[in-house]
Amino acid sequence: MSIDQSARRPTVWAVAAAAGVSKTTVSRVLTGSPRVSPEARAAVEQAIEQLGYVPNRAARSLVTRRTDTIALIVSESESRLFSEPFFAGTVRGINEELARTDYAFVLLSAEGDIARIERYITNGHADGMILMSLHRQDPLLQLLTRTRTPVVLSGRPFAGDNIPYVDADNRAGAARAVQHLVSTGRQHIATITGPADMPVGVDRLEGFRDSLPAGARKSWRRMVAHGDFSEESGERAMHELLERAPELDAVFAASDLMAVGAMRALRANGRKVPDDVAIVGFDDSHASRLTDPQLTTVRQPMEEIGRSLARLLLTQLRNPGKRPASLIVPTELVIRDSS
Repeated sequence: MSIDQSARRPTVWAVAAAAGVSKTTVSRVLTGSPRVSPEARAAVEQAIEQLGYVPNRAARSLVTRRTDTIALIVSESESRLFSEPFFAGTVRGINEELARTDYAFVLLSAEGDIARIERYITNGHADGMILMSLHRQDPLLQLLTRTRTPVVLSGRPFAGDNIPYVDADNRAGAARAVQHLVSTGRQHIATITGPADMPVGVDRLEGFRDSLPAGARKSWRRMVAHGDFSEESGERAMHELLERAPELDAVFAASDLMAVGAMRALRANGRKVPDDVAIVGFDDSHASRLTDPQLTTVRQPMEEIGRSLARLLLTQLRNPGKRPASLIVPTELVIRDSS
């Protein structure tokens, strides 16, 4: 904006004059104060619209102690953040919901630089936080509890963390995947699971174990290999399973990317999908439709999870004394050619 344009920009004084009220009344309207009559509020809002007045965000935050900013903090590296389908879909949903409000949206990667995130939080740069991909003993939760910053979690927390969250029904989704494999006659079913220090990894492993035939539950641990939801970890885990249990005829991978890596390892070992080994993933990401054969997977509504996270946080910000109820979103099995 040029100096001339800046000089012509309407001021709060101009709004007050146009509305026939004091500058104090205009300020109260801008900060949402209840100490304004309906008539005065309507006059100020009409003047703002007519003049095209835009409040100075920095000046308003000094008065209200609000930043009108929401931060999404992800406890993963930036490379993981921008490569994994769940993160991208959830961020789209959060941004879509916040676009209807005056809140700005900031995305931060917390891996390896907790001190920077701590400064950001303690200096009050955001009114509320959404946390994603938390691991057990993550220091971010304790930090936010101390600062009393409104927060919601993407994913169920571990027991004892009494914080609102939104999560997919991971256990039921995994169970449905294994039930499908059993129904097609597969008898030696393995799994590539997510990290054991994340509830999502635990829940999907428990869903796998819940739905195994009674005879297979006695030796289920032998059929488990651990990954970190990445494609590379899925490939490594599949090689490990083939060495340990060469008789396996089906695999439930706890993410689509791990399923993609597993399919690559199966091809390298001369195993055909689904003739020799059936495989099911989890996410219903874009990658599931690019594999050959196309991947059977458990759909979780990533964008809806993002929208719900934003709504839960907005509820807390608008009603500081209210703790919103957590939400578990249903999943759906999408059957394609890999099983």
